[in-house]
Amino acid sequence: MGAESVPRREVVTGRPLPFAGPAAPRPVPAPHPGSEERVRQLMRRQLRTGLLAASLLVALLGLLPVLLRALPPAGAAPRVPPAVWLVLGVAPYPALLALGAWYVRRAERNENDSAGGAPPERP
Repeated sequence: MGAESVPRREVVTGRPLPFAGPAAPRPVPAPHPGSEERVRQLMRRQLRTGLLAASLLVALLGLLPVLLRALPPAGAAPRVPPAVWLVLGVAPYPALLALGAWYVRRAERNENDSAGGAPPERP
């Protein structure tokens, strides 16, 4: 038997789009006076907020081994005390959620302050 040419398989997911060629570059708007300084200030505030949130997260998770060490030992039995499960499985999550919510609110406030806009209304 001879080698037969097998047609190439193609996956069809929709109608083929015509090739329009390379896209034309969009014009860049001229910056407003003072906007570079406002962007620089926003970046500094966002960096400060991010570093503060990261340091709080490291402190929160770094204290877990200290808390576990302070718990009373389980004794001779090889079982894990329920307090360890509470410290590892329950306690960090409300703190992480609160830290995340604080970070998002603070980042939005930084952006609104730098844009000069009013804070969004909460329902």
